[in-house]
Amino acid sequence: MKSRSVPDQASACPCGRPKNYDHCCGVFHAGTPAPTPEDLMRSRYTAYVMQQGPYLLQTWASATRPEHMDFAEDGGIKWLGLEIKRASMEGESGIVEFVARYKVGGRAHRMHETSRFIRDADGRWYYLDGDVDGQ
Repeated sequence: MKSRSVPDQASACPCGRPKNYDHCCGVFHAGTPAPTPEDLMRSRYTAYVMQQGPYLLQTWASATRPEHMDFAEDGGIKWLGLEIKRASMEGESGIVEFVARYKVGGRAHRMHETSRFIRDADGRWYYLDGDVDGQ
């Protein structure tokens, strides 16, 4: 499926930081490695907002990565906001706890997840997996 449009330069980044997209997650989407698990989490959230499947797959650890991303199966999710509850890293692993708000079919929902990240020998962070509260 085709990606959603990129926010214009004056638009705040979807990840919630007070920067425009080009100077925030756009840097990572263009190929610069995210320096921390939180930066990667925020850039992945923005990739979901913009339906950038290739970026999501590229930043997913190979051990847990799905074969493809199909946004046609997402039920028309409209992402509304991201709140980082906590983020930490120690050695080659990291944790980010977040709440993402979204709507499906006009109904509001929240996803509360604690995500795990790993860093490879080249220093790149990858999403490994996560525990979603209530599931």
